[in-house]
Amino acid sequence: MRARLRLIDPAPGLGTDAAVRVAVHAYSGELYGFALRGLGDSGHAEDAVQETFVRAWRAGHRFDPTLASLRAWLFAILRNVIIDAARASAARPPLDSRTAVDVATADEIDGLLKAWIVDEALARLTIDHRHAVTQVYYQGRSAADVAAELEVPAATIRSRLFYGLKALRLSLDELGWDDG
Repeated sequence: MRARLRLIDPAPGLGTDAAVRVAVHAYSGELYGFALRGLGDSGHAEDAVQETFVRAWRAGHRFDPTLASLRAWLFAILRNVIIDAARASAARPPLDSRTAVDVATADEIDGLLKAWIVDEALARLTIDHRHAVTQVYYQGRSAADVAAELEVPAATIRSRLFYGLKALRLSLDELGWDDG
């Protein structure tokens, strides 16, 4: 049976079962090695090679030997399968023995998200308003100290602080800030 399969030229494509068998025999080893290097896991590499041949069989009518060899076409399909597998694993990380998110981790994530929103809202303020808000509220300095540093009246800093906080509140609302 093997001798008869070798007589079939895989170049016309993978439209027939016999052509797929020949291609599997001829290229599965190389494809597996490539997938193993790309995925780092033998089980995932085997699945990727199998998916490659399934996709090639389904799209066998689209193979054009004038554009590329069957080997190159299969490697291009495998490359796409590996990219799809990497994206899928990134979107759905593997489950371990813990199925619920740790409360401390949830609080850390929530804190990081809130910090990002505040940073984004602060970035939307003018430089003068941002400086007043960050110096007084985040650095704990008095308006008089900030005014003395900038050599402006303290009333100017208090005004910048008032309007800066007003603009910050507006920016936080636009970014979907939730006080509760």
